[in-house]
Parts: sequence; structure tokens; C-alpha cells
Amino acid sequence: MLIDAAELWLAQTNTYVVAPGRGGPCVVVDAPPDATGIAALMARNDLYPEALLLTHGHIDHMGGAEPLSRSRPMAVYVHPDDDFLTLNPVQQMRAVFGFVDQDYQPLVDLLPLSDGQVISAAGIELTVLHTPGHTPGHCCFMSSDEGVLWSGDQLFAGSIGRTDLPGGSLGQLAASMRSKVMNLADDVRVLPGHGPETTVGRERRANPFRDLWA
Repeated sequence: MLIDAAELWLAQTNTYVVAPGRGGPCVVVDAPPDATGIAALMARNDLYPEALLLTHGHIDHMGGAEPLSRSRPMAVYVHPDDDFLTLNPVQQMRAVFGFVDQDYQPLVDLLPLSDGQVISAAGIELTVLHTPGHTPGHCCFMSSDEGVLWSGDQLFAGSIGRTDLPGGSLGQLAASMRSKVMNLADDVRVLPGHGPETTVGRERRANPFRDLWA
């Protein structure tokens, strides 16, 4: 499996392309507000998007979804519990960052994610893990065949997602961590929404917030 990533936009959000190999269709995981950067990431691997999976509805993960989906027909997935975010990108941008840097459009015609759902696209299969806490509709995506978890803003190397924004809940995040993430094998690679990759085992042993899910 080919997995490539780029840190994009002012929040240095990791966007990922996932495919069986170079050339052909891919799945994009998260779309920060940098359509040019996403296009460059696909171009360097000779890929085109067949599906876009959004871990959650925060602007730094979905702000580029609308222009990306306009560039080529594709399925765009997000959990419906985050509709209050995806339908109000300008309001969200202004509330969180204090300014609006581009013409954000609401996301419409989205396909719903649900816990346990298997997304088959571009020749790969990813299982949806609904992990509320950072946002109500936050989801992680798991490739069981490759032992890889795309964790969005659920789990980082040495940290966890913030829960002080609208819809966030530390208690829900801790419960999601216990039931959906920390029950995975130690050697599962964790590819987060920000920062470097890690493993489940490393975070189980050394994450400063590990008492939350102990």
C-alpha cells in the first residue's frame, strides 16, 4: 500500500493519500484549506481521488473538501454528527481563528460515516471507528491488512485532541480511546492529523494523558 502525506495550511494539518501503488485512483484522508497542496501531493504519486474521508468537521481538516470535490467527481464521507461544523465553515473559521482567509463553502451531498462501516474505494478497504470526543462525529480509519490507523485529532504522538471547542468532551474522548484505540495491537501505526506518526504501543506506555484510558 502506498501512503504519502503532506503538512498543509497554517495549522500544518496532515493530509494523506492512500492507494495500492503509484498511478491510478486513491483515497484522500482529510482536506485542509490548501487545494494546491493536495493536488501536488496527488501529482507526485500520479494519483487522482476516488474518495475523500474526513476524520471530522473542523476547518483545518475539511476546508479544502469543497474545491477538491469540484475538481473531480468523488465520494466525500463525514460522520453526520459533525454536520453543524461542515455546514458552517465561515462561522467556524471566524470563531476559532478570528479571520476568514478564503471563500469557504458549506459541504453538501456528503455520504455518512458510521461505526464499523467498511469503505471500499480505490482498491483498498478502511474500517470506520467512530471516536467522539474531539468532536461529536470524529472518526478514525483502520486498515487491518496493513496495521495502520489514521487517527485524525483523536491521538497524537505524545498528546490527544483538544476538547474545549463546541461539541468536544474529554469524557467521551477517554471512552473512545479505551474502547476503540487502546484495544488495538501495540504495533499498529498511528498516522495523526498533526505531527509525526507513532504507534499504539508507544502511546499506551508513554502518552502523558494515558491515565485517562487506563
